[in-house]
Amino acid sequence: MTEDLKKMYKTIMDDHFPPNMEISFVDKDNRQTLFYEKVTWTIDNVEKGLRYGENPGQEAALYKLVNGNLILAETQIIQPGQYLASDIELLQSGKHPGKTNLTDADNSLNILRYFKDKPTVVIVKHNNPCGVAQSDTLEDAYIKANMADRVAAFGGCIAVNRSVDIATAETINRQYAEVVVAPDFEDGVMEIFAKKKNLRVIRIGNIARLTDFIGQRFVDFKSLIDGGIIVQWSFVPAARSKGDLKIAECEYKGKNYKINREPTEKEYSDMLFGWLVESGITSNSVIYVKDLVTVGIGTGEQDRVGVAEIARDKAYRKLADRYCFEMYQIPYNELKDKDKKEEIDNRVADEKGGLIGSTMVSDAFFPFRDGVDVGLSEGVSAVIQPGGSNNDYQSIEACNEADATMVYTGQRSFKH
Repeated sequence: MTEDLKKMYKTIMDDHFPPNMEISFVDKDNRQTLFYEKVTWTIDNVEKGLRYGENPGQEAALYKLVNGNLILAETQIIQPGQYLASDIELLQSGKHPGKTNLTDADNSLNILRYFKDKPTVVIVKHNNPCGVAQSDTLEDAYIKANMADRVAAFGGCIAVNRSVDIATAETINRQYAEVVVAPDFEDGVMEIFAKKKNLRVIRIGNIARLTDFIGQRFVDFKSLIDGGIIVQWSFVPAARSKGDLKIAECEYKGKNYKINREPTEKEYSDMLFGWLVESGITSNSVIYVKDLVTVGIGTGEQDRVGVAEIARDKAYRKLADRYCFEMYQIPYNELKDKDKKEEIDNRVADEKGGLIGSTMVSDAFFPFRDGVDVGLSEGVSAVIQPGGSNNDYQSIEACNEADATMVYTGQRSFKH
């Protein structure tokens, strides 16, 4: 029975999806058609498409756009040939990619496109980032992104915006990863990755010009269980620079409320970094970032206070695991020495999970101050959120009481 279950995950499925697909949008005498071609790979002389869908037993196919264009109002959809995850160059793969491998890679690039100036690493697991970091070197950015949530990063998709060098490759190889996506790989790197035969190594040259995709929309399809389809434009964050942010201010019952303290340059940097990372996170979400590194990520919850608490609790747990791993090279949950564990717990408590001086990011407004209070009680110094609640004044008061600053983006960032 156990062997049968293991075999299920190794099976490459045949699929019954045709080699070509066309989608037409028709308005009176105007027809706009998008032409797609199914993608396959040859691995060990076997040509196959996607291994399977979200689970074994679900047939799946990947199609790339090869012709056509769609113009909706003033929005022109991404042109054919500007390929990213839909036309990957598979340099190494012990197994054919599955649907989750490519959607994780795609969401990594969705986040990564907003960062160009510094080496940046995005690690995605189950279509949500578990660690994002920028630094002066790619290796250091990877270490920070991985240690932000080392447990969740296990088996994740690692995407980077620089060519992978020897030092970074060797550091990546110390952990288990499913996918590495990069614009290129320096000499000797593939020999290092070859030691991990099932690691999928993907080269996407267009990562080098990924920032060209900023502001470009695609058509987002959502199929309903009855065969219906919802079509929407993809989300584009409007707040992408300091000048796009507004110091939190509102009026309530004839009284004006405004944040007392302007953000520092460092706070502005962390707020923008966090807001752009937020665009790739499943809502309801709250995240904390510090020094251009994610500290705690809360995703997919139903209430804002709850997700703020989850992100906070994760920050504490992940920092404890990081300290334990750095000191004793074992996970925190495997540490049996009570004194050593207590020492780590006390250190994490003193540092409040690394949240002191961090930035709190929310993809939608806070309906009451209780959500903001979760972060402020841990030493958060800056908050970035869309604004627009009838009770914005409560959040402003909460920040002023804690000598924290807050800005509005003026735009919600839901992702379902």
